[in-house]
Amino acid sequence: MTTVYSLRRRLLFWLLISTAIIGMVALVDTYREAVQTSNIVSDRVLAGSALAIAERVVVAEDGTLEVDIPYVALEMLTSAAQDRVFYRVDGPPGKFITGYQALPVLAETVGDNAAFADDTFRGEPIRVATLKRSASTGIRSVPFAVTVAETTIARRQLARAILFRSALRLSLMIAGAAVIVWISVTVALRPLYKLRDAIGERSPDDLHPIEQSVPSEVQPLVDTVNGFMVRLESALDALRNFTGNASHQLRTPLAIIRTQLALSARAGTLAEAQGSALKGDQAVAHAERILAQLLLMAKIDAATAKEALTVSSIDLTAIAQEITGELIPAAAEAGIDLGFDGDRPAFVRAEPLLIGELLRNLAGNAIAYAGKGAEVTVRISETDDTVRLDVEDNGPGIPSDKLAAVRQRFSRGSDSGAPGAGLGLPIVEEIAGLFNAALALEPGANRKGLKVSVTFAKAA
Repeated sequence: MTTVYSLRRRLLFWLLISTAIIGMVALVDTYREAVQTSNIVSDRVLAGSALAIAERVVVAEDGTLEVDIPYVALEMLTSAAQDRVFYRVDGPPGKFITGYQALPVLAETVGDNAAFADDTFRGEPIRVATLKRSASTGIRSVPFAVTVAETTIARRQLARAILFRSALRLSLMIAGAAVIVWISVTVALRPLYKLRDAIGERSPDDLHPIEQSVPSEVQPLVDTVNGFMVRLESALDALRNFTGNASHQLRTPLAIIRTQLALSARAGTLAEAQGSALKGDQAVAHAERILAQLLLMAKIDAATAKEALTVSSIDLTAIAQEITGELIPAAAEAGIDLGFDGDRPAFVRAEPLLIGELLRNLAGNAIAYAGKGAEVTVRISETDDTVRLDVEDNGPGIPSDKLAAVRQRFSRGSDSGAPGAGLGLPIVEEIAGLFNAALALEPGANRKGLKVSVTFAKAA
């Protein structure tokens, strides 16, 4: 059962899935950038506060360090009311001077720059900045360290706000893209709807190519449909030809059969009835031959239309010898001396069954028309590049002015009364054409009889 799906929904599904994946990656990167940006901005404020406090550290008369905390430096960090600020000042060697004594201090700094790190204080995450400086007494310098920290509530809120805005913009972008895709697909599918209507409005007998403006991506589909319609029209024409030919060619044998059956029913003696039955049987055999040839012609037409022949390298000598052997009883019954000439394998590229039919038609024609007492020879010969099949007889032959006509369907070369439908040589020529072989008709030896030659290219 064919599965039907919506192109719009499928496109939207893949658009949303791919955009969502890309969006998640982008949001993760955005959050990381937001945290980094928030830290950079806030770290500068922390460093500024630490520097402001360090500038107020002085050496007292007794050699100890004193500091007058400029609370304006701490107010720089209190823009967010929910965050809390902590500080401490330490002298040498790690001597606590003022501030929150339990506040962690960073041991390592880089030159005169402040060092930053994340830590916890009183059970809350904090951002810590430590700045190391020296206070001068004029005689010596006294090192000290200023540590400033603040809770990270505002930083986290800033990062989440940036992430939320990015997610909102991305969601709006995805929704807009989905609407655009829906509208675009609807507009893009209009030529397909027109194509559907154009095909739907056609009558069943209209198999002409579709001439509808479609997008370039759909044109190969239209070309394929047009190609199929051409092949379908060829198949229907072949079927019509077969039906017409069959009805025309079988009308006479069927009429003869009915006549002989009527005569046998009115026969006064057994001999008369048997004679009528024999003529009726001959008419049936003739009808069978005609039907077989019509079916073979239809098979050749179908093979030509489909271009699906199975071609391989075959030994023409072996096939010709086998077919000749099959026909010897029929030739003997007709008083024909049938022989074969060829002792070397000769390979051509062809389809064995059709080559067999070609040989049967050539040899069968010779047996049917050469006449009692004639000789028929099937011969295989080779040159450097070709393999030639000859079927030659020394019978009455075909008048030179009819040699071209006998290549046409239902055209007969003589009015000898022998059964036939005029399809033998046309079948041979069409089979030969399938394998790029050439058919030639010419008088036989001593200008007597007929020689039919089919020349193939030698298989590589």
